Amino acid sequence: MNAVLALEDGTWYRGVAAGAAGEALGEVVFNTSMTGYQEVLTDPSYAGQIVTMTAPLIGNYGVAAGDAESRMPRVAGFVMREASPVASNWRANGTLRDYFVHHNIVAIADIDTRALTRVLRSAGVMRGIIATGHVDPTGLVEKARALPKMEGLDLVRGVTCESPFEWRSLSAAAGEADHEAFGIRPGRRSARRLRVAAYDFGIKWNILRRLDAYGCDVHVFPAGAPASALLDVEPDGLFLSNGPGDPAALPYAIDNVRQLVEADVPLFGICLGHQILGLAVGGRTFKLKFGHRGANHPVKELQSGKVEITSQNHGFAVDPGSLPSTISVTHLNLYDGTVEGFRHVDRPIFSVQYHPEASPGPHDADYLFEQFVDAMEKP
Repeated sequence: MNAVLALEDGTWYRGVAAGAAGEALGEVVFNTSMTGYQEVLTDPSYAGQIVTMTAPLIGNYGVAAGDAESRMPRVAGFVMREASPVASNWRANGTLRDYFVHHNIVAIADIDTRALTRVLRSAGVMRGIIATGHVDPTGLVEKARALPKMEGLDLVRGVTCESPFEWRSLSAAAGEADHEAFGIRPGRRSARRLRVAAYDFGIKWNILRRLDAYGCDVHVFPAGAPASALLDVEPDGLFLSNGPGDPAALPYAIDNVRQLVEADVPLFGICLGHQILGLAVGGRTFKLKFGHRGANHPVKELQSGKVEITSQNHGFAVDPGSLPSTISVTHLNLYDGTVEGFRHVDRPIFSVQYHPEASPGPHDADYLFEQFVDAMEKP
């Protein structure tokens, strides 16, 4: 079946359908990861986005249940240069195309993703639409222009959990408590199980796996839960998760995190959680031209001078000039100098813009979970 990808600037590409029939609408972005397409597909931070993979062949190792980052694909649509028709992987439960059809994800293949990425890097990410069948590209362009922009969108409500849950009991029920079977690296465990209360803004399962591997029982709360609900479990630490959309469109989350900051409990934030924390302490955020999405982004840790290769997925960043004197920037992106991490100078509070749980990606930043455990263990 034919398919067309159309962008709001009038650019369009004709290819072939590689998933479900229909239309996919959203912000078109690109990801530079060579592997990990299933983790990308199931990352809730991609809600509302059509993801273009810059690697030329996608789907060659199929889809495996243990590689998911949430219960289902979260992307609005998917773009590939070549979609593998076979799954060469003993762990695979099926092909990528079957996975798309089962979950009603519209995808397109056989287009020049290199050219598309150059367009998005030059002009910035754009609203777009994938449509299958015999369609009019000019009509799709107009439809793309009518889509809401990412700025001002609260996409968290569509991906957060409906009610609180404890990760340990959920993981055991899903058969994921066996770390060795699922390839989960052990962490340095505390002398006792630590209790973490986490806000689910679109949390990736590997974050929960890493906290569990470091000896933490994680109590997960919906994004709209009051701060008092998290504090009522008497946590040793608080966690702010990743998630989709514009952080400035989440006043309820910002207000709740502001209360958590005042509680003076060790607090760790990742990605959207980092941005919300920045807003909660008085800073501002802004939208990046084309964002940072991939498993190969260099970040400098300022105290040691060490450069980490990191996994990233975000379209917004914290404005360093807006942060108060109580906040110290700890990490910078070596591509564009944007803030990749900060900490409170007086309280055990820190956050990073990138993904130390590394799924997909390198393990350079896993030490941040150990730092969180160290903060929780201090009297």
